[in-house]
Amino acid sequence: MPHASELIAIIALGLVFAFVGGMLAQRLKLPPLVGYLLAGVAVGPHTPGFVGNAELAGQLAEIGVILLMFGVGLHFSIGDLMSVRAIALPGAVVQIAVATLMGLALSVAWGWGLGAGLVFGLALSVASTVVLLRALEERSLLDSDKGRIAVGWLIVEDLAMVLALVLLPALAGPLGGESAGAAHGIAGDGNIWLTLGLTFAKVAAFAALMLAGGRRVVPWILDQAARTGSRELFTLAVLALALGIAYGSAELFGVSFALGAFFAGMVLAESDLSHQAAADSLPLQDAFAVLFFVSVGMLFDPTILLREPLAVLATLAVILVGKSLAAVAIVLAFRHPLSTALTIAASLAQIGEFSFILASLGIGLKLLPPEGRDLILAGSLLSITLNPLIFASLSRLNGIIEGRPALAARFARGTSPIAVVAHAKRREGHAVVIGYGRVGGAIGKALATWELPFVVVERDRRRVEELRAAGIAAVFGDAGAPGILDAADIGRARLLVVASPDAHQARRLIEIAREANPRIDTVVRTHSDTERRNLEEEKVGLVLMAEREVGFGMALYALRSLGLSEGEARLFIDTSRAESRAEPVAEAEPELGAPELRPHREASAES
Repeated sequence: MPHASELIAIIALGLVFAFVGGMLAQRLKLPPLVGYLLAGVAVGPHTPGFVGNAELAGQLAEIGVILLMFGVGLHFSIGDLMSVRAIALPGAVVQIAVATLMGLALSVAWGWGLGAGLVFGLALSVASTVVLLRALEERSLLDSDKGRIAVGWLIVEDLAMVLALVLLPALAGPLGGESAGAAHGIAGDGNIWLTLGLTFAKVAAFAALMLAGGRRVVPWILDQAARTGSRELFTLAVLALALGIAYGSAELFGVSFALGAFFAGMVLAESDLSHQAAADSLPLQDAFAVLFFVSVGMLFDPTILLREPLAVLATLAVILVGKSLAAVAIVLAFRHPLSTALTIAASLAQIGEFSFILASLGIGLKLLPPEGRDLILAGSLLSITLNPLIFASLSRLNGIIEGRPALAARFARGTSPIAVVAHAKRREGHAVVIGYGRVGGAIGKALATWELPFVVVERDRRRVEELRAAGIAAVFGDAGAPGILDAADIGRARLLVVASPDAHQARRLIEIAREANPRIDTVVRTHSDTERRNLEEEKVGLVLMAEREVGFGMALYALRSLGLSEGEARLFIDTSRAESRAEPVAEAEPELGAPELRPHREASAES
């Protein structure tokens, strides 16, 4: 088969199998990641049927790693970490150390070397970002104190793994593997301190370049792309920076693709363009992340479940029991409630993306035997599958303990309330105005005149800068893209104003807004009678059809010009406007929105 055909085959079949596996996993109430890994097993060399090209899959997976790490850097928040640093920083470090020691002990028992044990233990110590965030979101814990501690803990774990990715190639030789120093042009492989020194020097030089120059150049390049108004150019700029910086860091400084991509994302995260950059790169990031998981699954030999069942159970015990007990002990030692300790333990009782990256690196450096990779993959599949059950079991355990006062008092003794540093003050009770053209501008001017709080979401970069220069809060980006409305604090807003005429986008924005804030009031502009009726059926606060409102305005003037009084003309127009509505719309809660903005509701209710 020609090389190009093999590339197309691995992409096409990998995505098809991943889609089928992901759908099945979703139906079984499991994370789709389980389905992606099983799809890789299905097209791998250890199962019958089609066998994908593992070398090509590995190269595609490398792109997936770059985009995954770019996403990690893009969402890295020093503020989130600092708000829970008192518990997350020491807790994560101690838990990583405990899990690594347990993994090292198992490797010694199995006759592996020190390097294999270190890689194996580190891989078992770090939880999956995807699984943890989804578990917290499903239980509405993401914005709670427990959720912030878990996320901060995970951030520390991710940073520790980034450091491990830097150090392992330099330490591979002394740890019994194949040194990567020569490949990166590092001399002195025989001297561990010289090797470490040169490695840190190159990383430090790259970090200094990115933090000093990259913080100015990267946002400037994106800003120039945004000013063109072309979505394609902006998306291309995001991907070019992510992949280009990753490749350049490896070629010029000898650091990994992963570290280069992480720094690219972290530098860009400080820009106000980061939300749109994340939204535009998300589809490609998701696609290549899926291929990454498929490629990892291709390497997994499922027969290890039958060949080494005790080793698989021991690995799973470290992930589910060892890490959980360590997390509970650490959180309680820092005098936090038992419920917090159990939530964090359940959140971290699984492994994922970084574990696979570490396993692949360990194999490449000849540190980890293939059996170790299979055990890590088996532990990941089983722990992710069992994670919902772990959450339910620990939640039930917490209920049992709280139901027994004497036992609850024993755990509560000496505990203190969670001390989470407050985030910067966010907007609340404001209006979110989508689009700031002629209609949105008129609305914004009215709100500003009455000194009512509002924030504008606008796709035109130049207009955003003009608004900010005028002291008006504005978010750059496509309002329908993931994370953009979050940046406008839609969850705390009182009113959503869709000033753009796209009815399809309006429905999508209302759906996003109501998911984040079910009680939000809405006012929408449309150009279609059909869409107006559809939106009114969805209980939108107010739907205005532009042409109809123009007609009412002109009719009012005509009636006044032909002799009707102001009161008679306005009464007729108001009655006509109320009658034009398809159905009366139920009145919203009295404390929501501005009652004077919707007199049509009262008129409809009385008629």
